[in-house]
Amino acid sequence: MMPGDTVIIDRAGLDRLVDVLRENGYRVIGPQVRDSAIVLDELDSGTQLPAGWGVETAPGRYRLHRRDDDTVFAHSAGPGSWKQFLHAPRRKVLETGPDLEPKPIEDVPVRSAFLGVRGCDLASIAILGRVLGGGAHPDASFTARRKDLFIVAVNCTEPGGVCFCVSMGTGPGVTAAYDLALTECVDAGGHRFLVEVGSEDGAHVLAELTARPADAEEIVQARAAVSAAADRMGRAMPDVDIRALVRDSRESPHWQDVASRCLTCGNCTMVCPTCFCTTTEDVTDLTGDHAQRWERWSSCFELDFSFTHGGSVRQSGESRYRQWLSHKLGTWYDQFDSSGCVGCGRCIAWCPAEIDLTAEVARLAELAKEADDADR
Repeated sequence: MMPGDTVIIDRAGLDRLVDVLRENGYRVIGPQVRDSAIVLDELDSGTQLPAGWGVETAPGRYRLHRRDDDTVFAHSAGPGSWKQFLHAPRRKVLETGPDLEPKPIEDVPVRSAFLGVRGCDLASIAILGRVLGGGAHPDASFTARRKDLFIVAVNCTEPGGVCFCVSMGTGPGVTAAYDLALTECVDAGGHRFLVEVGSEDGAHVLAELTARPADAEEIVQARAAVSAAADRMGRAMPDVDIRALVRDSRESPHWQDVASRCLTCGNCTMVCPTCFCTTTEDVTDLTGDHAQRWERWSSCFELDFSFTHGGSVRQSGESRYRQWLSHKLGTWYDQFDSSGCVGCGRCIAWCPAEIDLTAEVARLAELAKEADDADR
């Protein structure tokens, strides 16, 4: 095996892939069914994968359902993203005793393998790499977790009702930055996976599996399935200069309309695979002799997120939603040379007020056009 090879493995081969990765010292993280959702967690074996499960997604809605086949990856993004394993939701960063001397913090991550990373989430890992792993002061916790990460990507053939990765240029197919990439196929010919080798590490792992070369027809069939998925996206961003649109719409009355519906609960930032903001909390024991500092995820929807002496900078829900959307789709370019949105649709599915990011941007575009027409 070598990078660039394309082979076929069967369903048993996928289970064996989990075993091989574990035998090679990886903690394998992948999708599994729990709490009425498909979540990401450690896999002990391939039998834990969500075979035969699909999802129904819409604004404010996420439901599991049984499929008529045993496909493993025929579901769209769930409530959790791979971010939680690279940028911990909560971690201790400092501890002191009565002498006030800092104690060493044990933060040695286990070498991990991510199984089932879709195009949108592969893009989000790359974005987090620029945000947390780049610059003059990279986040040591993130870079340690990202180091030696083994990625088994999955080309998406079953987009969900809130997916819009095509319009963000992140899917449904994967193109780079993976060790192995799978395309699942279930038909009269059986249940199989087209495997593309993306790295030397991927080639070494694949060499321990029973595989056969993929023929030309199987390659064409797999690529056609991914191409067809691109035509079945549930959503799309409007075809406009979104960066300029949100910049020029900062005084739009539409922000007030969104604020009348938004609960400022922060769900969208918690499920977003690229939101990275944190805050710190200092705690002590009852004696006051020991103290700890913890870092945890935070959200720009929290009232005290921008708190300074005298009060919060953004006191209204309108200003906080505008900040989130404007940063995600606009000023993120100024900081990190890309959009902060990958089109996974999680913020739409997990919004209890059913706010649809793509619909709000489309409305801003409509209002901007109406204003331009009125000025002519």
